[in-house]
Amino acid sequence: MITPSLIQQKLAALPDKPGCYLMRDRKGTIIYVGKAVSLRKRVTSYFRDSTLRKAPPKLRSMVNSIADIEVIIVKGEAEALLTESNLIKTYRPRYNVLMRDDKQYPSLRADPHEPFPRITTCRIIREDNAVYFGPFPSDSVVRTVLDFTEKRFGLRKCTPIHPDAEAYKHCINDIVRFCSAPCVNRISVDEYQARFEEACAFLRGERMGIIRELKEQMQEVAQEQNYEKAANLRDTWLALEEMVKRRRGIITRAPALHLADARKGVKELKELVGLPQLPKHIECFDISNLFGTHSVASMVVALDGIPDPRFYRHFKIKTVEGADDPRSIAEVVKRRYTRVRDEGKPLPGLILIDGGITQLRAAREALAEIGMATIPSVGIAKQFEEVVVDDGREPIRLPLDSQALRVLTRLRDEAHRFALTYHRWLRNRTIRESALDAIPGIGPAKKTALLRHFKSIYRLSRATLEEIEAVSGIDHALAEAIVRTLT
Repeated sequence: MITPSLIQQKLAALPDKPGCYLMRDRKGTIIYVGKAVSLRKRVTSYFRDSTLRKAPPKLRSMVNSIADIEVIIVKGEAEALLTESNLIKTYRPRYNVLMRDDKQYPSLRADPHEPFPRITTCRIIREDNAVYFGPFPSDSVVRTVLDFTEKRFGLRKCTPIHPDAEAYKHCINDIVRFCSAPCVNRISVDEYQARFEEACAFLRGERMGIIRELKEQMQEVAQEQNYEKAANLRDTWLALEEMVKRRRGIITRAPALHLADARKGVKELKELVGLPQLPKHIECFDISNLFGTHSVASMVVALDGIPDPRFYRHFKIKTVEGADDPRSIAEVVKRRYTRVRDEGKPLPGLILIDGGITQLRAAREALAEIGMATIPSVGIAKQFEEVVVDDGREPIRLPLDSQALRVLTRLRDEAHRFALTYHRWLRNRTIRESALDAIPGIGPAKKTALLRHFKSIYRLSRATLEEIEAVSGIDHALAEAIVRTLT
């Protein structure tokens, strides 16, 4: 447990460099994210006697809640600003003022528990077991994305929870909006559910081919000189591109898992899966990449069934090229437990792999190579939430109301979120750095000035030559080089 003396040790070790800092409470929850030109000066200022005496109640309350501090070092003030914004949008710390601002931005909400799920807009993200996409910076982007998604996947727009033939009498969406009309059995419940799941995958950025198809269609229509239709397709394509670039991830608000329920789930897990001992310490792995680029892995840890962020780890995939989840899992598992073995650290009671039998076998083979095959390991297949084993048994379907299933799915979802967060951060950092670093004449000062002026590479790429020249230190020739590189 973090004590005041350990806090002082962390403060003493802070670097005098720009970056972001994350404050955690005793449960490991991130309660505040900030940025600083000097991490040492900024973070230590919270713990001065004058701060604790004279600061507003909110700040004093936050400082008294801090149990741990983490820092992320970046190259400059501009990158610190961008990283801070991304972290706040991802973790939504309760002490950040910007967290309240998020409620003003529109999001998309999907409730998979409805009999015929639909996607709607909202401005407040609630703890209601629904899945949220966003928030997004523009109402028009959200409306365009929602309209395209409904039409593309045949989702219903009507409001009844159980649409039926009576509701259909007053609806023509199957004619004017391409609704698949499950209310009158045009398609089965399973077929509609499959469409809904594909729509969610699209909103998560997992179906990028659809956006490329739309761009190709736009270009074909333009070549046919049907400029009005091409303009409409262009607006839709730009909105979808904006969605992908500005998307802040998926936020699933699940009910809190109390310690008593979590411990019950651990006991159920031992009995239902047939584990040799109580899995009080579970480590879960997930892989994230985009078309095989920036491939990363996450490891999240649950103690007594409760995720404990203090022990989370990120991994960059080093030996695997392209999107190869089994080989990536094998690499990370081998690296992790080779180190655990060599350092004599305690072994987990269970390893959980996000994936099916192929991913699980890759992990088990990696464990066998380093002489650690005795660690119990299972996979969790997302389609039916089945526990996958590699001992000749069929996949195990845990009772839907069991605490054991809640422990596993919560940890799996946390691993997925943690992997995506790291993946997006790396990807965005690479885009920010490489795009400008490739231009001769752009040094740290000019890069900072450009990012401070335009806020993002995306906005810079859409700026005119005259707008770029207006930035201090950017002459006409350099502005032309920026336009050529980014467009």
